Amino acid sequence: MKISVINGSPKGEYSVTLQTVRYLEILHPEHEFTVLHAGQKIKSYEKDFTEAAAAIEDADLLLFSYPVYTFIAPYQLHKFIELMKTHGVDVSGKYATQLSTSKHFYDVTAHRYVEDNCKDLGLKYIRGLSADMDDLTTEKGQKEAESFFDYVCWSVEQDAYEPLPEPAEAPAHKPVSVSAVPDSVESCGSATADKSGDVVIVTDCREEDTQLAAMIARFRDVLPRKSRVVNIAEYPFKGGCLGCFNCAVDGKCIYKDGFDAYLRNEIQTGEAIVYAFTIRDHSMGSRFKLYDDRQFCNGHRTVTMGMPMGYLVSGNYSKEFNLQMIIEGRAQVGGNFLAGVATDEFNPDHEINRMAESLNYALGRKYNPPQNFYGIGGMKIFRDLIWTMQGMMKADHKFYKAHGQYDFPQKNRGRMMAMYLVGALMSNPKLKGKMAGKMNEGMIMPYKKAIESAKKRMK
Repeated sequence: MKISVINGSPKGEYSVTLQTVRYLEILHPEHEFTVLHAGQKIKSYEKDFTEAAAAIEDADLLLFSYPVYTFIAPYQLHKFIELMKTHGVDVSGKYATQLSTSKHFYDVTAHRYVEDNCKDLGLKYIRGLSADMDDLTTEKGQKEAESFFDYVCWSVEQDAYEPLPEPAEAPAHKPVSVSAVPDSVESCGSATADKSGDVVIVTDCREEDTQLAAMIARFRDVLPRKSRVVNIAEYPFKGGCLGCFNCAVDGKCIYKDGFDAYLRNEIQTGEAIVYAFTIRDHSMGSRFKLYDDRQFCNGHRTVTMGMPMGYLVSGNYSKEFNLQMIIEGRAQVGGNFLAGVATDEFNPDHEINRMAESLNYALGRKYNPPQNFYGIGGMKIFRDLIWTMQGMMKADHKFYKAHGQYDFPQKNRGRMMAMYLVGALMSNPKLKGKMAGKMNEGMIMPYKKAIESAKKRMK
């Protein structure tokens, strides 16, 4: 079997993920492995995609190999998939799978992104392997990699793959037009009144994105706060994140295009951020992925926590379940109130007005509810990662210490001792019988105090 490995890591042969591929290549000399360094050579492929197209079209199986960057695959692989589509590479009917390495922070959304795009291309997708960065160094990890490849080979032999959606392509997006803004919007106040504040609208708005431009214009008019637009389509990025960790100690990016300073001085100084984009390839598009990856100059630090966020989205957002999870996950992990996602699918005027209301309310009341599973689970992964890597990731470690993010459960010794006591009492059959009727009552005693306190406040 001819296997075309699409290496999405910008590190090329030094990719940690690629080492698992090399391990499998040695164990299976009966198969022919060809590696395309998509991450390292993306600028070359943008100029000439001929070599890549030929290798892909000649393969029986495409193996996407990459590290997980910011909820999805790295920008470079994002761009490569975009190039596969724009160049009309014919891979329909071929098999595809993926192999990623990470610390399992939103690896599920990264895998779903690759899967959705494989299905767009008519590929027969086989479920991939999400490995820990260190798995290949363990016997258990090696066996899991071997089992994964055996499963892929079996799937190809049996013609077994994940079902393609019916119809194969998503229905064409039919946007609802955005109305002209009236002289006043009752819910948000006068559109011409003097405004204060600083809401930053970050967008990848291109010349053809007329619908998105109209959505941004309406939002700015109905929002009772000052706003400004940062169009990343115009920013002179030198390239995508290289995963070099040059920024780990002092937060300074190795690129000399000034983006790290621009991000901190022009975007993160705002009181709220609204992202505006047209859905491309089941995501915010490769340009936004470039922007997201380059934010790694902030490491794993939630530097915008407490800042409300919102989204203006043109496209079939209601059909993009993975993108929905990414948007909510970003807000939750960052500790940001998600003021809303206004789309142009049904009633954009109403949705934009409501998001402006919600954002204004959150800013006025400093509203920021507690994190849900997406946020708490994600931050626990980061907490453990930074604690382990504190010697290298010094800026992250300093931030986590300062903000109390090392909330290890073993530090809560008082509660642990109390649970030991309860456990000992419940282990005694006689005491357990006597406690049975009082257990629930005892559990809610601390909450009764809060209720009594509320009653006193209302007198």
